[in-house]
Amino acid sequence: MNNEKLIIISAPSGSGKTTLIRHLMQELPIFEFSVSATSRKPREGETHGKDYYYLTIDEFKKNITENQFIEWEEVYPDRFYGTLKSEVTRIASLGKVALFDVDVKGGVNIKKLFGEQALSVFVRPPSVEVLEQRLRIRGTDSDEDIRTRVEKAAEELTYAEQFDKVVVNDNIELSKVELVNLISIFVQKS
Repeated sequence: MNNEKLIIISAPSGSGKTTLIRHLMQELPIFEFSVSATSRKPREGETHGKDYYYLTIDEFKKNITENQFIEWEEVYPDRFYGTLKSEVTRIASLGKVALFDVDVKGGVNIKKLFGEQALSVFVRPPSVEVLEQRLRIRGTDSDEDIRTRVEKAAEELTYAEQFDKVVVNDNIELSKVELVNLISIFVQKS
């Protein structure tokens, strides 16, 4: 791995992270999105190789055994997420800055691996209650999945202090500006 800068963005599900990342990539076209691998099924409208690399549980476990990930996590039982080493290579070959959208444990692990080369940003919802409302409005998860995600979010919020920066997303437009500004400053530093 070289001395290129990397951006890590993590958040509990429903925090607005995806919206913020889309905005960041529009504003700063120097980034290339690091496509994560997952063992979950695609949601409607998601594409293999663009949104995620969708792997079966067996394929995911085989990649773990073969040491093909820079980080991975079993986020829920039999629901794995990870970052393939081949993604870092692909992005470097394009001459772009890698942008990682990973779960909080993955974010902490990538930061440990890359140190000062990486800026880690935690996107925090204003409260767990607001997060639950957002998940319900999104309408992509069952009640049981929402309960699981809310419980997981409460734990994930305890990781915020391990990130370089925290963006509290209580106003999406202000959060977009804050994120672009802090990342611009990091990328421009030599």
